[in-house]
Amino acid sequence: MTAALLDVTGLERHFDGVRAVDGVTFQVQPGEVVSIIGPNGSGKTTTLNLVTGTIPAHGGTIALDGARIDHASTVDIAEHGIARTFQNGRVFATLSVADNIEVGIHSQLQAHRPFRRLSHVFLLRWIPLLAELFVAVFGTPAARRERAGIDTVIDLEVDRFEARLGPRRDDPAYTLSYANRRRTEIARALALQPKLLVLDEPTAGMNQSETAEVLAQLLELKAAGQAILLVEHKLDLVMTVSDRVIVMDGGRIIAEGDPQTVRTDPAVIEAYLGRRRESGSGAAAPGSLSEDERSETETKRGDLADSGEEGSA
Repeated sequence: MTAALLDVTGLERHFDGVRAVDGVTFQVQPGEVVSIIGPNGSGKTTTLNLVTGTIPAHGGTIALDGARIDHASTVDIAEHGIARTFQNGRVFATLSVADNIEVGIHSQLQAHRPFRRLSHVFLLRWIPLLAELFVAVFGTPAARRERAGIDTVIDLEVDRFEARLGPRRDDPAYTLSYANRRRTEIARALALQPKLLVLDEPTAGMNQSETAEVLAQLLELKAAGQAILLVEHKLDLVMTVSDRVIVMDGGRIIAEGDPQTVRTDPAVIEAYLGRRRESGSGAAAPGSLSEDERSETETKRGDLADSGEEGSA
């Protein structure tokens, strides 16, 4: 049996007594696309933040390729091979598209960052800084070879979004549309050539056409064997691209399995549709829902049904 690429066991995180993530356990296998879905506030993004080291866990373990990373810094986790995007989109506004992508390679540089291990030693941090300055000013044969490799990676990632980012390669990020900033962020994460790509709502704010483009690119990455951990609210995309879906509610996993199994799970339907109760009684009768509530419920029910049709297409 293949060893898990990502192995999360008993993960916990609380905020002022609220258990945002409560004993979460799951795995991502090499080349697998795993999506985490659930209502707002269910702990999805917090789980991603824990896996990528953005915030520390209060309990549990996280291992990547067999190495524990639950106490590692975000820099070390990136060097281990995890790259991510963020829910609200984060690019360097004054840098060009190409320069933003180049930032994604930074943790892998060798010739441009001599003595980089000394940067963790407080009294010796000046040594790698001076060495990097020397390389930047005078260059070295190794740095020139590495520069060629950097340019190749940038070209590859720009070509991935050629129609959108190609003409804007040298434009500062602040001039880009929202969707192109998201594409730049994804390209920057992929520049690391990560073992695991972590995406937090990559299509948030995108229209149907833009979402379809991202879906096509995710399917290409999946076909190439890229392991992906995805949080996304658009269920048709989730059901189409995912090998396995994890459903969270109240900080816990309430369902897990292939898309078709999860789509029909009663606990999932309840989490998305909600259960309205009258005080001291069972579920409210359909007639007790307002017109707006009935409309919202039918819309959510339709989303779950439609996602199944899309995912099986």
